[in-house]
Amino acid sequence: MRAFLAVFLKFVIGIAVTFGIWALLVALLKPPSFMLPGPVDVLLAFPKHAGFLLHHAGITAFETVLGFALGVTSGALLAISVWLFPLAGRVILPPVLVTQALPVFAIAPVLVLWLGFGMSSKIVMAILVIFFTVTSTVYDGLKRLDTGLVDLARLYRVPRHRELWVFRIPAALPAFASGVRVAAVFAPMGAVIGEWAGAKGGLAFIMLQANARGNTDMLFAAVILLALMVLAMRYAVEHLTRILVPWQVED
Repeated sequence: MRAFLAVFLKFVIGIAVTFGIWALLVALLKPPSFMLPGPVDVLLAFPKHAGFLLHHAGITAFETVLGFALGVTSGALLAISVWLFPLAGRVILPPVLVTQALPVFAIAPVLVLWLGFGMSSKIVMAILVIFFTVTSTVYDGLKRLDTGLVDLARLYRVPRHRELWVFRIPAALPAFASGVRVAAVFAPMGAVIGEWAGAKGGLAFIMLQANARGNTDMLFAAVILLALMVLAMRYAVEHLTRILVPWQVED
C-alpha cells in the first residue's frame, strides 16, 4: 500500500508540474487556442464530453489489452517453439524478421483493407508491434542458462522438453518480464496507429475528427486519455511482473 501511495504521489506531482509549465507557456506566448489551448480549457472538455470520451477510450483500451494479451502469448509460444525445434526456427524466424523491417504505418492500411474498419485490424496491429519484442527477449532468456545447469542436464541426459520446463523457462522469466514491460508501452501505440489508418471509433478517431474541425481541446483531451492509459497499463504490468518474478532484484 505504501509503495502504491508513493507511486501515486509521484504521478500527481508530475501531472501538476506538467500542467503548471503548460499554463505558463500559454500565458507567456499567448498562442491561438486552435494551436495550443490552455490546460483549463482541455480539462473542461472532460466533464463536457465525458460519455463520448469514455466510450472511445474504452474501444482503444479493449483493442490494446486484447492485442497485448495475444501478442505476449503468441510471442512467448513462438520463442519456446523455436528453442524446442531449432530447425523449424530457421524457417519461421526470417518471415518474422521481415514483418519487423516494414514500417508499421505501411502495414496499418493493408490490415484495414483486409480486416475492415472494426477492431480486428487494430488488435492485429497491436499484436504485430509487440510480437517480436516478446519473442526475442524470451528466446534470449531461454538460451542464457547457467553453464552449471546445462552440464547437469547433459550429465543426467535430461530430455529437451524436460530441460525446457525444469531449467529454461524459470531462468527465462526475468527476460520475459522485461519484454512484457516494453510491450505494455508499445501495445497502445499499435492500436492507435491502426485507428489512424481507418476506424469507426477509438481515441485516434477522436483525434482525427477533432483535428479536422479545429477542436483542439478535444484533441488534447484524447491525447491525455491515451497517456493515462499507457501509464496505467505500464504500472499494472510492472506490478504483475514483480509477482511473477519476485526474486529479481531491482535497484
